[in-house]
Amino acid sequence: MSDLVLQENVAGPRGERVMVRRSARRHRTVSISRRDGDLVIAIPATFSARQERDWVTKMVDQLVRKEARTTRTRRGDEALARMAREVSEAYLGGRAHPSSVTWSTRQNHRWGSCTPADGTIRLSHQLQDMPDYVVRSVMMHELVHLLVPGHGKEFQALMALYPQAQKAQGFLDGFSWARSLPSAELDGDLEREPDQDSVRDPERRTQAQSE
Repeated sequence: MSDLVLQENVAGPRGERVMVRRSARRHRTVSISRRDGDLVIAIPATFSARQERDWVTKMVDQLVRKEARTTRTRRGDEALARMAREVSEAYLGGRAHPSSVTWSTRQNHRWGSCTPADGTIRLSHQLQDMPDYVVRSVMMHELVHLLVPGHGKEFQALMALYPQAQKAQGFLDGFSWARSLPSAELDGDLEREPDQDSVRDPERRTQAQSE
């Protein structure tokens, strides 16, 4: 698949690599699909470098929102346990083995907690409607605490293995900040308008799979 180009500074909602394929057959559509564990974004070959950057960001963000909506009803404690295994295997060599992972309605001032003595992890119920990469980042944080106490250099080095850690922290910081604002200040459309020479109505025209 030599026609795929890796996007160095972007990752998918589960930490996937993001690859771009330019297609001469495309003129007005952009698509995103999963292939061999990666995200593949197909764009028209005529796109400028700026259009490519803008639409890569837009399509990944769109996928994050879509998957956040579809996973809300599926995230029970069993799903958390499965996520813990996936995160541990993917980024910690499978070394972190929690005895249980559950949602907690008693954690309103922290996103997660763990008790290394008995291996239990609890995540705040406030995370349930958040994007998958954010929940996985908090899960990663607590899994690392099963291996390393405190937040020193060893902890930071392990946490850095999760590629979406900084982005997730930014999301959580923004959520906390916005929650403290008066409701009137939360109004407004934060969607970025595309350039006039960009593809029109991408969300309506986005295809389920790339060509």
